[in-house]
Amino acid sequence: MPKELQIRVSPETAANPALLKQFLAKNHGFQSDEISHVQILRRSVDARPRNPVMDLKVAVYTDEPYTEEKIQLPDYPDVSSGEELLIIGAGPAGLFAALKLIELGKKPVILERGKDVRDRIQDLKGINVQHIVNEDSNYCFGEGGAGTYSDGKLYTRSKKRGDVDRILQLLVGFGAVRDIMVDAHPHIGTNKLPPIIANMRKTILDRGGEIHFNTRVTDLLISGNRIAGVQTLGGDTFKAKHVILATGHSARDIFELLHRKKIEIELKPLAVGVRVEHSQAQIDSIQYNCETRSEFLPPSPYSIARQVGGRGVYSFCMCPGGVIAPCATKPGEIVTNGWSSSRRARATANSGIVVELRPQDFKPFEKHGPLAAMEFQKVIEKKAWELGGKTQTAPAQRLVDFTEGKLSSDLPDTSYSPGIRSVMLKDVLPGFIHDALIDGFKEFDKSMRGYLTNEAVVHAPETRTSSPVRIPRDPKTLQHIQIKGLYPCGEGAGYAGGIVSAAMDGERCAVAVARG
Repeated sequence: MPKELQIRVSPETAANPALLKQFLAKNHGFQSDEISHVQILRRSVDARPRNPVMDLKVAVYTDEPYTEEKIQLPDYPDVSSGEELLIIGAGPAGLFAALKLIELGKKPVILERGKDVRDRIQDLKGINVQHIVNEDSNYCFGEGGAGTYSDGKLYTRSKKRGDVDRILQLLVGFGAVRDIMVDAHPHIGTNKLPPIIANMRKTILDRGGEIHFNTRVTDLLISGNRIAGVQTLGGDTFKAKHVILATGHSARDIFELLHRKKIEIELKPLAVGVRVEHSQAQIDSIQYNCETRSEFLPPSPYSIARQVGGRGVYSFCMCPGGVIAPCATKPGEIVTNGWSSSRRARATANSGIVVELRPQDFKPFEKHGPLAAMEFQKVIEKKAWELGGKTQTAPAQRLVDFTEGKLSSDLPDTSYSPGIRSVMLKDVLPGFIHDALIDGFKEFDKSMRGYLTNEAVVHAPETRTSSPVRIPRDPKTLQHIQIKGLYPCGEGAGYAGGIVSAAMDGERCAVAVARG
């Protein structure tokens, strides 16, 4: 049996198996020649010491062979003749729900408004280069959902709501690197996710499931208090007694449809702010206390939160070595987000910096009822579009200029492909958000000296941090509290926040459907 240990070593030692064996022999009573293999089970960086160290959980094999355990996918049966169940949306919630249904012997039929991962690329080029927004195929909509082309971070705090390790193992089984099962903050990368998603699709189709792309759902068919099916933009009708609704946090037409049909939904507060870009070297210098980052350390992330005037101001979806992307889902709006490739090799680092909102903040939009937070988002996104020149050019300010209320005379280069325009961001953001951000940035600089620099640039806005609504469901059956057979699922329904938690919720809904 291997012996498991928690150790702290230099980044160089952690990256070098020979040095790791030497360390264990010297500090933990092993003979160097008896160690046959050291398996790293968990890995994280501790940047608090002056010289950062790696915290490792290792399994030390002595005088016994080590064989890497192969990740096996479940033995998915052929469900081509099984009971058909509808899934609306092919994001992580929808895809993992489909796979779980197959595992349980049910036939999933997925309706996805967007294109497959390969065909989505042309529409991403369209928004980045030509400023053209395809309402059905963009960074948010299409196979794999928002996570496919906006980073692929896998960290979640939702450990009590499902088996995180199971989701990570499935991702590895479909082609992800095993490191995601080791790193404290696992990340796949925008360049690596598409083939993984394509492998999932192939499995679903090979086992008898169906996936219909370019199929936008425009109506829910209700009989009494039960779901009976859906209708699509193309005029097709799909009948079903069970529908998993996994449309993501930006499917505003679905939220409007539910409200119009008097299907109960609830306002859900979210966070809104900006996306800030620094050089990665600057963030490394702050976080690692160094002039130049060691080749054995990953590009440094940061996570920071402060209370300002009784509100939380915090970093969100931080992307080391990453890029800022245009994530509008409709013409006439600007939305920013960030992503990194698997190597996180870009020279810039970016993060959403957002302000916690409360129900009373949406009072000016109360005539919209549960859609008030969504309308709040829309107003900011439209202002950004207008001030950006009615293109995808984003309004921007240098960071110190933002805190001092100055229009930036010029702007640094940015990773945001459609370009940026110097604007007073107080003209884009509500006053209380703008003021909270100013105070937040000043507080950030107290613990991250050098963060508040005019070499950093603020892009606006960051509005799609989570769903602006929650679709209420019974906690036991996971069905909508009003419509039987309708299963609100994932991030868009207000029950997840990211790839892993959405995947777990998809599996939970699939189990509930199979039971029900």
